Amino acid sequence: MPITFPRRRAHRRNAALATAALAALAAAVPPAPPAPQGLGDRLFPHLGNPGYDVAAYDIDLDYHGNRRPLDAVTTIDARATRELNRVNLDFTHGTVRSVTVDGRRAAFTTAGEDLVITPRTPLAAHDRFEITVRHTSDPRGPVKGGWVRTRDGLVMANQANAAHRVFPGNDHPSDKAVFTFHVTAPRELTVVAGGQPRGRTREGDRTTWHYRLRHPMATELAQISIGRSTVVRRRGPGGLPVRDVVPAADRARLAKWLAKTPRQIAWMERRVGRYPFENYGVLIADAATGFELETQTLSLFERGLFTDGAFPAWYIESIMVHELSHQWFGNSVSPHRWSDLWLNEAHATWYEALYADQRGKASLTERMRQAYLLSDVWRADGGPPAAPRAADPGDQIGIFRPVIYDGSALVLYALRQEIGDAAFQRLQRAWVRRHRDGVATTEDFVRLAARIAGRDLTGFLHPWLYGRTTPPMPGHPEWRTAAKRARSESRPAPKPE
Repeated sequence: MPITFPRRRAHRRNAALATAALAALAAAVPPAPPAPQGLGDRLFPHLGNPGYDVAAYDIDLDYHGNRRPLDAVTTIDARATRELNRVNLDFTHGTVRSVTVDGRRAAFTTAGEDLVITPRTPLAAHDRFEITVRHTSDPRGPVKGGWVRTRDGLVMANQANAAHRVFPGNDHPSDKAVFTFHVTAPRELTVVAGGQPRGRTREGDRTTWHYRLRHPMATELAQISIGRSTVVRRRGPGGLPVRDVVPAADRARLAKWLAKTPRQIAWMERRVGRYPFENYGVLIADAATGFELETQTLSLFERGLFTDGAFPAWYIESIMVHELSHQWFGNSVSPHRWSDLWLNEAHATWYEALYADQRGKASLTERMRQAYLLSDVWRADGGPPAAPRAADPGDQIGIFRPVIYDGSALVLYALRQEIGDAAFQRLQRAWVRRHRDGVATTEDFVRLAARIAGRDLTGFLHPWLYGRTTPPMPGHPEWRTAAKRARSESRPAPKPE
């Protein structure tokens, strides 16, 4: 029988006098023209919006093929953190048809990449409210994040600032929320989204698939796959549901790679603790993206990584571990601001390198020595790990430079050298346990490292995180950066006395 999903009703506002006073004040003072807002993130100043926290998204999508926009309804359950005459949502690359706030039609306009909504009555601080936006979601045009067209459908790649090309919302990792997806597509296609399946309903030649994530998620980590796919299911450690999504024609060819995931999850759990979500899987898309992506519970990979024969097996496995480790570092514990991105990529690169090292394929120490050699060059190009330079306009993944990957993993290597391996391992476990399902900052990491080590580490870590040049490596006084090596080799040899 059809499955219905009740939407959460916004709480009734009970501060009638306060609301009336706000309305009177708004009538007396002409409002400022609608304008894009933002949280003031140093790397993406106009991303996100102040004044409210999102608790839940309910997103309904109707897919008609890649040549036309999807019909969509996005419902947002949120709480005002201050008085609001207007509510700004991040949204672009779609047409808005109507907006309601708490079931009442609301005026709306666009400003930059913001959808600016004016409720009929202002929202008081601490009000719970529900916004419903009827809109389209357009997969056409050059790929700049958001929808990615595959040979037979669509997948999502929203990092870093592209979720609002798919649906309206507060598109910043600091405002995590629970997501529910309802996706309708021709019945011959398979739809898979992050989280747990909640059934499907059929009507004629179309099927609606329902999914819900149990844990809060940043908008940039949302994933929906639509295509001629096969879902392969198995069990991971402790009975964890593992489901992989692959092109149906490639199921046999990709089977050996999919079988590796449960063992990789177990390997990570031995190092940082229990897997943090309700399920996991690998989504292999028949598309050329140029990257792999840690979308929550369902990591995105290019088909060619596994089929082109360009890379050795140990390298492919280590990349799988990189994206898996993000489920702890970046997804469960998300960055409070985009400058904290190094915390995601440093840890994922660390476990990628450690996995290869422990299989005897690539030395972790040698990889870090090479990173140290190039570190000053990377810092000059992209800034230090915790204060990276902004990307060029229109290049949302331009912040993902080498200094964020190996250059930041080098910080972890230096920290382990400084505090010892036992303390370092306690820090890793404590970090993901303390901040699970939340957001955290670089300052949080420095404080926790000091608490675990039993001493102040600010003087040690600050140059590693914010310095323009790379500090000396503990335990390896012989290591030199390329710039330092060049200066040393250019000095004249001493003359004999």
